[in-house]
Amino acid sequence: MSLPEHGIHPTAQIAPGAELDSSVAVGAYAVIGPHVRIGAGCRIGAHCVIDGHTTIGRDNRIFQFASIGAEPQDKKYAGEPTRLEIGDGNTIREFVTINTGTVQDAGVTRLGDDNWVMAYVHVAHDCQLGSHIILANAVQLAGHVHLGDWVFLGGLTGVHQFGRVGAHAMTAFQTRLAQDVPPFVTVGGNPAKAQTINAEGLRRRGFSDARIAQVREMYRLLYRRGLTLEAARGAIAALHGALPEGDADVALMLEFLRASERGIVR
Repeated sequence: MSLPEHGIHPTAQIAPGAELDSSVAVGAYAVIGPHVRIGAGCRIGAHCVIDGHTTIGRDNRIFQFASIGAEPQDKKYAGEPTRLEIGDGNTIREFVTINTGTVQDAGVTRLGDDNWVMAYVHVAHDCQLGSHIILANAVQLAGHVHLGDWVFLGGLTGVHQFGRVGAHAMTAFQTRLAQDVPPFVTVGGNPAKAQTINAEGLRRRGFSDARIAQVREMYRLLYRRGLTLEAARGAIAALHGALPEGDADVALMLEFLRASERGIVR
């Protein structure tokens, strides 16, 4: 069953009040609610349900049987008009579920741009996802999870509520995350343990050898030198200025460690 190329199938149900750009294509038996806005170039597959106060940007591809913008799976939810915001150029595959936010948090679930969300992924209420993320099949994100840009989560990874995964980090297949994953770090296992840095991903994004070497040194300071977390933070801070092109990476790591509330995988 392929995505529609153009037009709205006559069996699709578009509620009065929904706002769809004239270029949006909608497949057979899709259902789109009254508070939904969909931008130019989007293609909505057959039997999709898009509901809630949901805003979807340009050029997104949502495959058949996805459920987008349904009420949060939170017993405290009392019908408040919370939101889901999806950016541009995302691919959302079959049976993905993405819920709106709750008033206990910011009231909005967000996905950035150019994310690749594979089949059976669940993105719970109040999750905040950056851009260029890959979520492999059956990744499960509990409520209030934050993912940085360029994160890759391996198939069947589960992330505990309020968990954070830093930019460029990666998980192996069937990883269970109960604590935060710092930027650039690859983890795996149940429970998760740090393994190395995501060097191949960094190379693909144009990181120089020197910059990758400095990221690797930050990893060693966190995981291989026997330092306390506070001592490791100090040693990482001392790297500032050693490689000007890497100063932003040092700042990213320090800010993540400072803001972590659940503690990091170590």
